Parts: sequence; C-alpha cells; structure tokens
Amino acid sequence: MSRTARPLVIATAFAASLVVGLLLMFWAMGGVRNVAQPAAIGGPFQLTDQNGKTVTEKDLKGKPTLIFFGYTHCPDVCPTSLFEISEVMRALGKDAGRVNAVFMSVDPERDTPAVMKDYLSSFDPHLAGLSGDPAEVEKVIKSYRVYAKKIPGKEGDYTMDHTALIYLMDREGRFVSPFNLKRTPEEAATDLKRYL
Repeated sequence: MSRTARPLVIATAFAASLVVGLLLMFWAMGGVRNVAQPAAIGGPFQLTDQNGKTVTEKDLKGKPTLIFFGYTHCPDVCPTSLFEISEVMRALGKDAGRVNAVFMSVDPERDTPAVMKDYLSSFDPHLAGLSGDPAEVEKVIKSYRVYAKKIPGKEGDYTMDHTALIYLMDREGRFVSPFNLKRTPEEAATDLKRYL
C-alpha cells in the first residue's frame, strides 16, 4: 500500500465506524419510534356555561380560542389570569367578538353555572365559564393535559393545585401553543389577530 493511500484508508475506516456507531446508537434508542410527535391537546367535550347552556368543542370552532383552566375559589393566579385575558379582549376592540375566551373549571363540585356567572361578572363579558359533571370535567382535564389536584385544607375546605397556562387553539380547535400574557394587552391582541 502506498504512503498516500494509507491515510485515505484510515480516514474511510474511521468514517465508516462512526456511521455504524451512530446507526447502532439510533437503533438502541428506539429509532424513529422515539422521535417526539406533537402531543395531542384538546378533544371532544360537553360542558355547561354560566347561563346553563350546553357547550361542546364544536361550538368553539370558527374562531381562535383562549382557554384557561382554574376555579372560582382560586385566591390569586385565576383572577389575575382572567383579568389579563379581559385586558386582551378590551385591546381587541371590535375584534373581541371574533375570539372565544373560555374559563374551564377544574372544581366542578363548587363551580356551578350560578357560581360561575357571579364570578365572571367581574371580568370581560366575552368570557365564557364552563363546568359540568365531574366525570366530564375530568375527561377535559386529561384531554388538555392539565394538572389539577385537590389540596385538603381546614374543616373540609380545599384548594386546587392546577396548570396555569393559557391555551391558544386555532379556528379548527387545534392546539397552537401556550399564549403569552406577560406583555402589554395591545401586543397580545396584535399577536392574537394573526389567528382570526
């Protein structure tokens, strides 16, 4: 073998072993089956709004939707988030009616339509409050991959530990991304208008 051919053979052997090693590692990790697919978020539901009307996921189609999961007895995160959503709806002006804003309860035991109606009277009138049968609410919580857990308190009282994301769904009811409210209402409204 000539002196010039030897480095070429060594380099080729090294490259081949590197490729084989990477292929073996890829196979060991599960190959293409392990490549992450976007998580399915959302799905069919049948809940009741604050006016006693039945609402399903089909009723939300045709408009982008902001969804926040919380509960009316929430001491801080929920009222703050609902206020911020209300400010975005205000900033949308005449376009506010072209967006769904939904407050989904994780506490159906206490969040009856009457309780939801009273609670939401402090926020933007476009906000719909949805609750319902505990089994149906649990199904929605799972389909949106929401964390919600009852935390016992004193004398039978309790709070709910829960996910505090704002979900942005497109006009077809598909999850787009968490919606960022940590900016001015005008900036958030401008971003939201892209999905109208």
